[in-house]
Amino acid sequence: MTVHTLEDLLAEGVEGRHVLVRSDLNVPLADGAITDFGRVDASVPTIRALSEAGAKVVVAAHLGRPKGEAVPELSLAPVAEALSERLERYVALAGDVSGEDAHERANGLTEGDVLLLENVRYDARETAKDSAEREALAAELADLVPGGAFVSDGFGVVHRAQASVYDVAKTLPAYAGGLVRSELEVLRTVAETPEHPYAVVLGGSKVSDKLGVIEALAPKVDKLIIGGGMCFTFLAARGNAVGSSLLQEEMVDTCRDLLERFGDKIVLPVDVVAADAFAADANTTVAAADAIEDGWMGLDIGPESAREFARVLGEAKTVFWNGPMGVFEMAPFAEGTRAVAQAIIDATAGGAFSVVGGGDSAAAVRALGLAEDGFSHISTGGGASLEYLEGKALPGVEILDR
Repeated sequence: MTVHTLEDLLAEGVEGRHVLVRSDLNVPLADGAITDFGRVDASVPTIRALSEAGAKVVVAAHLGRPKGEAVPELSLAPVAEALSERLERYVALAGDVSGEDAHERANGLTEGDVLLLENVRYDARETAKDSAEREALAAELADLVPGGAFVSDGFGVVHRAQASVYDVAKTLPAYAGGLVRSELEVLRTVAETPEHPYAVVLGGSKVSDKLGVIEALAPKVDKLIIGGGMCFTFLAARGNAVGSSLLQEEMVDTCRDLLERFGDKIVLPVDVVAADAFAADANTTVAAADAIEDGWMGLDIGPESAREFARVLGEAKTVFWNGPMGVFEMAPFAEGTRAVAQAIIDATAGGAFSVVGGGDSAAAVRALGLAEDGFSHISTGGGASLEYLEGKALPGVEILDR
């Protein structure tokens, strides 16, 4: 695969030249304030490198799912402020995606300036199934950077064939940003040359969301640890009663098949923290995984499970983790995720190569106050990292190979 990189573009020279950067700035918000700056921080190095080299930088990004409407609550205004603080340079926010205000501001940029376009998903063409509609938006984005280049640096969106990710790369000279390159290098190591023992930890709510990666990785790993809400469908496949716990009944047979084929590798919880309601102030109890009573729901792995998971992780030389072990946002159900994360940190300190596969896992690391540098790599793209490990093509990466 031959992909031009940010380093190639900088070597060519960008002083006084417009450069369009697709970043992933899809941050969580609460009352208009950013609650996790991970994706902002990860996007800064590429933007800074271009700005310091004298480029006129135009950044495209999305936030949430406004479905083609200008939803004020999903404006990128808080992100522009956060970028300004981190770059120590004012980052203006355009009042639209590719309209009159965006053009006026882009035309007025001087060397080193940075402009953030408004939420690109305000324009329905960004995610349109009709390629002609996407290409029309891509052409408008390209018009904002006459004679310029495109840098793909939003790893969290490269698995989507969207206008600002895929189609614009057909319109402008395209380069892979530093973040995309580093993400791919790390995931390639995990997918192709992991050191054994190799342990994968999967959590989250639904088996169906992780089925592809389970099928792809199970033959390659030494241990596959299953936690989170998805574990209850596996437990049900074993014949366990799971009370009111989350259950995908349509996936029980699939899980039974997985257990038959990979049962020697799959590690399931032996106990859970169960509650009588989905609430932080609910009554809780620790129940054996095969003795969850009716009316009670498992919302975290239990202490015995945490110890067993930690033991397995302590023997690993490569660890990939995607998905929390419980409802970590509620304090009574956060300890399983904390214990697993700490076990991975300890394994890393002992020489293991560890990758946190983005999404809720990355958010949990920061929300629980754990040291980010305790892991070898924290991905910015949950869906993209899973699809890469499944062996699926990533349109936003493949289009760079031209």
